[in-house]
Amino acid sequence: RVLGYVRDFLIARLFGASLATDAFFVAFKIPNLLRRLFAEGAFSQAFVPILADHKNNNPSEVRDLIDRVATLLAIALVIAAALGMAAAPLIVYATAPGFAAEPGKFALTVQLLRITFPYIVFISLVSLAAGILNTWSRFMIPAFTPALLNVAFIVGAVFFAEYFDPPVLVLGWAVFAGGLLQLSLQVPALARLGLLPRWRLDFRHPGVRRILLLIVPAAFGVLVRQVSLLINQGF
Repeated sequence: RVLGYVRDFLIARLFGASLATDAFFVAFKIPNLLRRLFAEGAFSQAFVPILADHKNNNPSEVRDLIDRVATLLAIALVIAAALGMAAAPLIVYATAPGFAAEPGKFALTVQLLRITFPYIVFISLVSLAAGILNTWSRFMIPAFTPALLNVAFIVGAVFFAEYFDPPVLVLGWAVFAGGLLQLSLQVPALARLGLLPRWRLDFRHPGVRRILLLIVPAAFGVLVRQVSLLINQGF
């Protein structure tokens, strides 16, 4: 939270309340919406209880479950990110229709959205890793990981903004770098537990099917709130 305050202070000090910061905040809100679905929202609500159940009752099947869930999640995330980047102009028009009246602002928001959209891939895999680590009572790394996004914002804003045109693009790349840093921190911790996911695709695995069934009501609850926030943003 302290780093978050420093981040907000620096963004306000260096970029102010401007067309550029409006574009960034709107662009960053879209990956955050999907984050509630793929990361600590609906996905975690479905994945962690099933993982804990396997750990306690079927420990020999835990690795298979992690491999298959991670593979399926990675595929879904890459597809979602690719579609989001391709459809960025439509997404910006739907979520911030007033920006269409200012072509420069609209184009900047589209550019920032395309830079920040891969964040959903990184942060959702971070959530998967955090669920595993927390289930194995490794709490420190998942608790510290979110600070790295703020570190990326602070370092980018202070040291690299002058190399971008317009400078606000550094905030988009800070989101990208922050997601990559967060995921990089989790990988060694998973490896030490011997639970680093391997590529295995299997829709028929009973654990995967249970998770998919649980995601549906959780996703509905998450999306209702997030869609209402997008409607507010449109106004």
